[in-house]
Amino acid sequence: MAGIDVGSSGHGKPPMNAEINMIPFVDLLMVTVAFLLVTAVWVSHSRLNANAQVPGRSDDVVTHDRLESVLDVQVGDQDVTLSWRRGSVVETSRKIPRTASQSELAEAFGQEWREHGGHRNEADAKVDSAILHSDNRLAWKELVSVMDALYATKRAIVTHDGRRAEIPVYGATFSVR
Repeated sequence: MAGIDVGSSGHGKPPMNAEINMIPFVDLLMVTVAFLLVTAVWVSHSRLNANAQVPGRSDDVVTHDRLESVLDVQVGDQDVTLSWRRGSVVETSRKIPRTASQSELAEAFGQEWREHGGHRNEADAKVDSAILHSDNRLAWKELVSVMDALYATKRAIVTHDGRRAEIPVYGATFSVR
């Protein structure tokens, strides 16, 4: 094992040699590595799928026929408003009371997608956009509940290797003011 030679102390005394036991140190390192590996796996499972897409450059010209409908989800004090928009034009709007359960809200998101959603083909892996608008005072658990309801509706796609998979029909984007 490892040892430290501190030399003799002189005056006829025996030399003072100290030996460090390395086994507890190696055990501590192994436990630390195992802990880090386990927590790294758990951290990756607790993610929320959302993005913060920003508009492109101002010189990017988008024609109206290529503009897709987007679901605006406004979480207010009394209700949740679901509005389909194409650019600045509101196509449809629907209000759901905030007292509605998460399953009722999920059903409303599913019904909206079935009536107005654009990406339905199994070969199309793109999802419809949903933009979440909320007040900064909204509790985090309430925002996560709305996102869980948003991601509850799924559809089948065919992956690039020919397998079938289920994906959420919406991709959430947070709105900033």
